[in-house]
Amino acid sequence: MHTGQYYDAQMSTVFFDELGMPKSDTFWGVGSCSHAEQTARIMVSFEKLCLEQNPTLIVVAGDVNSTLACALVAAKRHIPVAHVESGLRSFDRSMPEEINRIVTDHLSSILFTTEPSGNVNFLKEGISPSQIHFVENTMIDSLMAHLDKALAGKPWQRFHLEPDSYGLVTLHRPANVDDLPTLTEIGLALQKVSADLPLLFPVHPRTRDRLKQALPDWSSMKIVEPLGYLDFLALMAKARLVLTDSGGIQEETTILGVPCVTIRPNTERPITIESGTNRLAGVTKEGIVEAARDAFSQTSLNAVSPALWVGRAAGRIVDVVEKELRAS
Repeated sequence: MHTGQYYDAQMSTVFFDELGMPKSDTFWGVGSCSHAEQTARIMVSFEKLCLEQNPTLIVVAGDVNSTLACALVAAKRHIPVAHVESGLRSFDRSMPEEINRIVTDHLSSILFTTEPSGNVNFLKEGISPSQIHFVENTMIDSLMAHLDKALAGKPWQRFHLEPDSYGLVTLHRPANVDDLPTLTEIGLALQKVSADLPLLFPVHPRTRDRLKQALPDWSSMKIVEPLGYLDFLALMAKARLVLTDSGGIQEETTILGVPCVTIRPNTERPITIESGTNRLAGVTKEGIVEAARDAFSQTSLNAVSPALWVGRAAGRIVDVVEKELRAS
């Protein structure tokens, strides 16, 4: 099922096309609206589907509003929930994703974690060890399955860039792009970094309208439209440095061994810091510039690949689900 929370062609359709995903059985097109309205719309549609299909188990993934909405409906209908990518905590409840993660986890009976911190967090929160399954990360499955195809496209050539000689930027979190003083600070930092390293900045639709409000001139960077999964993956793999506020990109750069600067004061993915690929820069100009220069000045990362991150998470998840269904 496709809730339609993400509906733009470059943020939705391209993933179905490039990853060979089957067409969804349902599409609700909830679109862009407030968190409350978006969650409510999904809940209404999903409850109808549950009444029609009477599922034995609901599998939800990640930490978006769709995740929370479906978990809430399932729990109220007494349908077991399995949460993929569970247990992550930034300990910052100003982040909508953190609220979604916490509530979904505590409504779920099967919890699939991606890194050891998730298991630790659950035990501290009183979750039974029998519910917790450390399975790895499904995003790594996708990355490893598609990396060769992505690299074969050589998208850096379209932007007149050379491998290992450019930085890649993403920004999308409301705390960064909706707060103009913060976005201005980040923009000034990126301008400074771009003097040392060319920056390619695929702009998220919700970010584009805010850029010129924060700073009149972004010409020191290559500002481009959102990219498809394969193009972005290849550009990330060949980047000298990635600057981002995305959680998933922190993980992908870790498995690729690419230095990452996270433009946030915290991360729910501490394994990326421990592995040596990721740096928390905060959101000040000085912090971002310092972290970026430190990262791209290193000749070697000495990174340690996280345990189990070998691209087999999906198979482990299926094994657990089948075992749980047989036992129920």
